[in-house]
Amino acid sequence: MNNVIISTKKLSKTFSNGGTQQHVLKNLDMEIYEGDFTVIMGSSGAGKSTLLYALSGMDKPTLGSIRFLDKNIEALSNDKLAVFRRKNCGFIFQQMFLLDNMSILDNILTSGLLISNNRKAITARAKELLTKVGLGEAIWSKFPSQLSGGEVQRAAIVRALINQPNVVFADEPTGALNSAAGKAALDVLSEVNNKGQSIIMVTHDLRSARRGNRILYIQDGVIHGECNLGRYIHGDRERHEKLRLFLEEMGW
Repeated sequence: MNNVIISTKKLSKTFSNGGTQQHVLKNLDMEIYEGDFTVIMGSSGAGKSTLLYALSGMDKPTLGSIRFLDKNIEALSNDKLAVFRRKNCGFIFQQMFLLDNMSILDNILTSGLLISNNRKAITARAKELLTKVGLGEAIWSKFPSQLSGGEVQRAAIVRALINQPNVVFADEPTGALNSAAGKAALDVLSEVNNKGQSIIMVTHDLRSARRGNRILYIQDGVIHGECNLGRYIHGDRERHEKLRLFLEEMGW
């Protein structure tokens, strides 16, 4: 088994809503392994995105600990946590947060140059990744407002991958994409995962979930079940059926 890259102990997250306490995550113990493509699934409101934000350090837990690369990140100051995320995390969220006053290529280079001074290498990697997700040279100089939502989302995926982070966190990364664009994006994620990139993805889409080798099903703030699919192989019908049966068992 691969090394543990993230682990939690009694992870809990509570929100106050009009004087009522909403316990979204409940004493959750879990491990994420290096090199895995981990998919988090569950019904709406189960705590999927809350868990993703906690694991990535985007949100601090109410109780419990999160150990990420041998650091208890919930104990870090905001400044130290920001530096840690910049070096070790890539983010693909439903809101893309690209800068409107920069071209698509410059948006990606700006992220890359926060970590590396090698502009030539960063530029070459950016162009290679953009091409792989179907964003050709004609797109690179355009601004986000000039592109479709799907094109902007694919650019956001490239931005998340540009620094080769230890973990890429993805929240419904293909939600805004049509079938062809979604497949291109998932192909890139599968490719980098096959080269050792760790990925944690929240999705409710079966097409996307099949790319994972480990499926965690969250229900009422706890891990309700787990399914191990092995490495993704295109056209594996048994994989699809195994995932379908698992989700049926989970009541999805």
